[in-house]
Amino acid sequence: MPGGRAVALPLHTCPVPNPKLRLALAQVNATVGDLEGNAAKVREWIERARAEGAQLVLFPELVIPGYPAEDLYLKRHFLAANVSAVERLAAEIHGVTALVGFAEPTATAGVRHPDAPAPKLAYNSLAVLADGAIRAVYRKQRLPNYAVFDEERYFMRGGEPRVEEIGGVPVGLTICEDVWEPGAPASDEVAAGARLIANPSASPYHRGKARGRERMFADRARAYGVPFAFCNLVGGQDELVFDGASFVVDERGEIVARARQFEEDLVLVDLGEDGSAGRVEPLLDDIEEVYAALVLGLRDYVEKNGFRHAVVALSGGIDSALVAQIAADALGPERLTCVVMPSPHSSEGTQADARAIAANLGVELIEIPIEPLMRAYDAALGDRVRGGVAAENLQARIRGNLVMALSNAHGWLVLTTGNKSELSVGYATLYGDMAGGFAVIKDVPKTLVYELVRYRNARGPSPTVPESVLERAPSAELRPDQRDEDSLPPYATLDRILAEYVEADRSRDEIVAEGLDPELVDEVLRMVDRSEYKRRQAPPGIRITPKAFGRDRRLPITNRFRG
Repeated sequence: MPGGRAVALPLHTCPVPNPKLRLALAQVNATVGDLEGNAAKVREWIERARAEGAQLVLFPELVIPGYPAEDLYLKRHFLAANVSAVERLAAEIHGVTALVGFAEPTATAGVRHPDAPAPKLAYNSLAVLADGAIRAVYRKQRLPNYAVFDEERYFMRGGEPRVEEIGGVPVGLTICEDVWEPGAPASDEVAAGARLIANPSASPYHRGKARGRERMFADRARAYGVPFAFCNLVGGQDELVFDGASFVVDERGEIVARARQFEEDLVLVDLGEDGSAGRVEPLLDDIEEVYAALVLGLRDYVEKNGFRHAVVALSGGIDSALVAQIAADALGPERLTCVVMPSPHSSEGTQADARAIAANLGVELIEIPIEPLMRAYDAALGDRVRGGVAAENLQARIRGNLVMALSNAHGWLVLTTGNKSELSVGYATLYGDMAGGFAVIKDVPKTLVYELVRYRNARGPSPTVPESVLERAPSAELRPDQRDEDSLPPYATLDRILAEYVEADRSRDEIVAEGLDPELVDEVLRMVDRSEYKRRQAPPGIRITPKAFGRDRRLPITNRFRG
């Protein structure tokens, strides 16, 4: 196949008069490792685009193997299978050109010493498919290695720009990060005559990301005087959600086409000297996009991993209410069961609210009182556990056992209900409320939980969460009259400190300089640092902030630095 070594086709040195091109952005939801399924989807969308008169179809980055495929990229047989899928696909492409992302094997081979560094086996590449063949290959040059990205671990850097003439238009090829900073390869391609820069991407979502991407691309387009076409992946992959929102920005920096957010979409764009035009979908509002990300992330985690049904322990509190809302929207109420497990400390109000939420959502409700189990535990432990945190946490662990038993019996996925604020400071019970398979709101601060419930209540024909849940003081109901603020600062203050320390990486002194109480800051930072061991045992959850626990924030458990 072309591209076995770093070569570039001759770059154009003069513009093509009055170029016109019908471009299709094929914003698809690929599944990591499903090589044949992804290739079949690419094939289907190429046919759809061709039927609409497209001359060029642009797919997301690494659409054939999926992104991020992590250490699958280190397996030679995986790379060989993804190349075979591309080659079979190429043989069927006629009458249109498709830009398709894949993992291109390097020439690295042979026997190495066991202590030698593992060779990088692949390039992050873009295949140009036309006339029944792979016409050319472009290799990504800028490999991100920060936040959730580990591309330096897996890929070798490309070194050559590439311009391909498609439909009479010189098109410069780039991949995602190649254009996030000014300069090569895009600048070299424009200097060589490119009239359009194509940029397939797998740009993961966090709150507000779409608008920031558009501003960056608008800057590039104005600086280089050519349109940019950005085609983003859509869908959930473990902790990550890709929001789509693909677009074309013209040489003036104006958005002339935009795909929908959080769903597959095909957008046709007519590009020409006399202007460009396509369908422009609106971007979602702030809270609306966060909720959509959580719904898509959960739906794809369930569907792509083969689960049929989910279960939520519904307490009548705000966190489990939000998880139930998201799960009902993501899966449908027929695929969700809620479990109410009242204890002697459960108030009549929270239990009534839990039953109302289940009824409003139209989901199955199972009720299992746990007072007899609490008495049995108390009798078994005797004087070894009397009162205090250990006794309080028995409730959570009993509930965790019960939902896991239902999971084992029926094959249901247990959705945990802890939020980012709680997980940050260790206000969660190992083997209790942390027990489960997926943590839907793991990256959602407590204050945002309230906003999301209010948004979902306002969106439906009638509220699904009673107003009493929103008005009640937060409480885990671990003992009579217990409140979260007995152990924690008010959530508005706590979330402010956590945003500075966890997401912005600010030091203690910098946070105090923002006008916050030094003793309170010290206590919150101490709780965050000492809870790292708990977070390592939490299930994966959906990333919606710029820095989530897990892939984003990796700190040692054994760590005496307090800064």
